Amino acid sequence: MDRQENKVERRLAAIFAADVAGYSRLMEQDEVGTLRALSGHRDIMDRIIAEHGGRIANTAGDSVLAEFPSAIDAVQCAVEIQNRLVLDSQNKPERERLQFRIGVHVGDVMVRAGDLLGDSVNIAARLEGIADPGGVCISEATYEYVRKALSLAFTDLGPQRVKNIEEPIRAYALKTPSLAPSGAQQAKPLPLPDKPSIAVLPFTNMSGDPEQSYFADGMTEDLITALSHLRWLFVIARNSTFAFKDQAANVQQIGRQLGVRYVLEGSVRKAGARVRITGQLVEAATGAHIWAERYDRDLTDIFDVQDEIAQSVIAAMEPSLRKAEIKRVQRKRPDDLNAYDYYLQALAHMYEQGLESRAAALELIDHALKIDSKYAEAHGVAAWCYFAKSLWEGSLPEPYKDAMLRHARAVQELQTDDATTLAHTAIALALVTRDYETSLDMIDRAIMLNPSSAHAHGHGSVINTWAGNYDRSIALSERALRLSPFDPLSVMPLAGRAGAHMMKGEYEDAVGWTRRALQVYPNHTPSFLIRIVSLMRLGRTTDAQVTAQQFKVVAPTYRIIPNAPVLGQFCDELRGAGLPS
Repeated sequence: MDRQENKVERRLAAIFAADVAGYSRLMEQDEVGTLRALSGHRDIMDRIIAEHGGRIANTAGDSVLAEFPSAIDAVQCAVEIQNRLVLDSQNKPERERLQFRIGVHVGDVMVRAGDLLGDSVNIAARLEGIADPGGVCISEATYEYVRKALSLAFTDLGPQRVKNIEEPIRAYALKTPSLAPSGAQQAKPLPLPDKPSIAVLPFTNMSGDPEQSYFADGMTEDLITALSHLRWLFVIARNSTFAFKDQAANVQQIGRQLGVRYVLEGSVRKAGARVRITGQLVEAATGAHIWAERYDRDLTDIFDVQDEIAQSVIAAMEPSLRKAEIKRVQRKRPDDLNAYDYYLQALAHMYEQGLESRAAALELIDHALKIDSKYAEAHGVAAWCYFAKSLWEGSLPEPYKDAMLRHARAVQELQTDDATTLAHTAIALALVTRDYETSLDMIDRAIMLNPSSAHAHGHGSVINTWAGNYDRSIALSERALRLSPFDPLSVMPLAGRAGAHMMKGEYEDAVGWTRRALQVYPNHTPSFLIRIVSLMRLGRTTDAQVTAQQFKVVAPTYRIIPNAPVLGQFCDELRGAGLPS
């Protein structure tokens, strides 16, 4: 019997290691409450491990060690545990909320009397120590198994030196907004609007070709735009829902984070001249499926498919909707599908932050416009890209001004009813012509056409600051940030609001809003400049000079522009902080 107990078996396994972040401190503060909370969390964890085919091998206090037959099972289990624990803790007092760190590694293990031993176990435990509270960290070996099999995104943490392991371990942290949101997002879920609300999650690219992901992204964006045309419907903006791209969707948690009642999700499989699109509408609070459908179409029918999906969602949410209201979903299309294809690829680059991304977007838009010179949406993207190049690069050269004006005039002549195109055109036009009245009329029309357009509200905030309408700027900024709470382009309403506070003499508020803007977009030129001016006006010269030095690293070619909107009034402050004329 002793020989049997001491027998050592070797096998390949996926090792799952978890423990509670800050357990000792929590025990010191409230031993009874912490043990009660741990027991509840362990009941959930043990059940999910069993559901995913795992076996709990070792437990000690707050830690859990389990083995799984596959890396995919182990990682899926880790993600589900973290999501389920967040949901379970939503309505509990802070003292009863525990956050686990989880590490996963695949390797050779020794099994003796049911316990797991060996370096692979140690590696999993060290990965758990690297993970953030509420997060998951995996080894390179695990990553190679799951990177193509699971729709999850990872951050490469690089080689990590850990205790008692001779060679560095390459680690990957799971990127998912659904895991353990912190601060206000966790404590205060966004309230539901006073009308039906929906978030369209990025459709999954099932084509087997990562290069085709832009097509699925374009499908998602067109559905968002179509649904946004309905004035009675509150639609979360594209860039906030794309924060959940390539994540394991937890619809209930996403509903809480985005403050919506419904979530639309689906997939696109593109093969040759055919496309299969699936979609399903889910009630976020209950997880109940309200509607689901599959469409097999030729690519020439792609626009009809989008309209069909949008109409089906509308009918499921509002059975009494009149036919005239359904027709609002339809919008103008380019005559040539190839132009549309280039446009979709350009959008994928436009939302990225690097300068090279805007150059790539402009090149693709040029191809689209060569095919269809009357493609208003493509002209709008071009106007925005030249606008961004001008402000972000800290200069306004004549070629950029000419290009902005050319594309803006094209949009005006084409009389588009696309709110995002109008917003991009309005801000480019305002920068070049300083005709704020015309630009704000364009913004008002965009908001009338699409009350859920975060771009129209955000760009409108900036233009109103330039025009001297500071309270209106702040109001539009608040609305933009509510419509798209996780938007990379939220730097626009953040900077617009910061500038409004600066012009009102509310310099502390301006500094605070620029801090948020630079967290979203660390290279944003206007936010840097508003911050520098506000610090100088507060008498914090040293802080202003330090910020100016940081900015010169980001934008070494920047020179003060005396006629820049708003900031042209503060050349002395910018020079005083050390920026060159």
